[in-house]
Amino acid sequence: MVLERPKISLSHYVVAALVLILAIVSAISKADAQSKAATCRIEAVDYKGWHAQQISNRWVQLIVVPQNGGRLMQVTFAGHPFLFVNPKYAGKYLPPDPSQWFNYGGDKIWLLPEGNDDEQHWPGGSDLLDDGPYSFRKISEGQQCEVELTSPADPQSGIQFVRTIRLDSESPQIRFHVAMKNTTGHDLEWSMQSVSQYDTSDPGNPSRLNHDLRAFTPVNPSSTYLNSYHVRYGPAENRSISVRDDGMFVLKYSFVANELWLDSTAGWLAVVDGNSRFAMVERFRYEEGKPYPGKASVIFWTNGADLRVNADGMPSLSSREAGDAPFYMEAEINSPLCRLRPGESCSLDTEWFPTRGGEVQSLKDAGMVEQGLRARIGKDGKLLLTGMFGVFFPGRLVVHVYNEHGRLSQKIPVLDVDPADPVKLDAAITPSGTPARVSLQLEDRNGLDRGSLQEVMVEKEGIASQ
Repeated sequence: MVLERPKISLSHYVVAALVLILAIVSAISKADAQSKAATCRIEAVDYKGWHAQQISNRWVQLIVVPQNGGRLMQVTFAGHPFLFVNPKYAGKYLPPDPSQWFNYGGDKIWLLPEGNDDEQHWPGGSDLLDDGPYSFRKISEGQQCEVELTSPADPQSGIQFVRTIRLDSESPQIRFHVAMKNTTGHDLEWSMQSVSQYDTSDPGNPSRLNHDLRAFTPVNPSSTYLNSYHVRYGPAENRSISVRDDGMFVLKYSFVANELWLDSTAGWLAVVDGNSRFAMVERFRYEEGKPYPGKASVIFWTNGADLRVNADGMPSLSSREAGDAPFYMEAEINSPLCRLRPGESCSLDTEWFPTRGGEVQSLKDAGMVEQGLRARIGKDGKLLLTGMFGVFFPGRLVVHVYNEHGRLSQKIPVLDVDPADPVKLDAAITPSGTPARVSLQLEDRNGLDRGSLQEVMVEKEGIASQ
């Protein structure tokens, strides 16, 4: 008996080939899309009339204007712009003029100490460091974007700045490195200051101020300042300034000119918009034992009206910048004073982490705690976990459960997270044995442990965790 093979028409082969081709094309497209999503780009753009460079990944866009003092003019995260850009000077370049100050806005590097006392003080105003054209160089692009901005050598201060800005492809983390070089033939002593001007206007109505824009930094428990901060300029009595019981300095923006110095050793500050729930965390390394200018590591400036007294002794309120958009707040990070021999350099490294959240309870390596972690056993025996956070890296939250002997008994993934989204944890898990303590860890997309968001004891019935 001879069995006939089933006849397969040519059309069957064509259909099979088409299906295979479509599958290959789909896989290539998907891989290409994933590749593009996991890269960063550097490109020339027009920004408000300026010739600018944009550094971007899927979370953030950084706008750099080299000609205007090498400024980082804007940082946009998930569609939210953080920095103040002065509409009076938008798109303009004005050559340095020591008799004036052109406040373009954005983020920049200044010198300290400021003043007109002698050559050991920087008079500020418009000079080569603040307004001169910086050279621009692309160092890398793709998995890691890095650019270099180099100032002219300033004959007045004897200083030249070289600043690099780095953005990786896998998170919105922004890294800054600034080198300050002595270009003279004699010793110099200066401090660098990272100056970031945050927009404090109401996004819905820029002619009005944002009533829920706040800044945070922990005070120094052994502060040398009265009230743990120093009012360098403006009214000492200001209801917008407070220090919480947990040692957190909180400044709510109000339209009052104030300069506030803090000798904080914690190494971070945060600026938070309670309305939009967008936050920017700036981190730095405090250097113990080194002298800071005026002992301040962190300074906040709120731009606004100030009280002045005329020749007749009569007070009046006036705006410091009549005709300009006045609503901005400066967050400033100082380096220690550097004693530099000819040709020597010292450096300042900072990191920015844009995230989501409207309050700061505390800060951890993995993110910002808005509402503390709570762990308790429910009536059904489930371990109930709640809390609100802003994360610094995309990935997943993993609960580490420890038993009464302090041993790790479980690792349970509970939530996928992204820095562009507020994180509200509300989970119930089945514990093995008797849980006594939990730690909420963030693992990034490569499986790297980015640290704990918070660690708490499991609440016993009728007893809240500490």
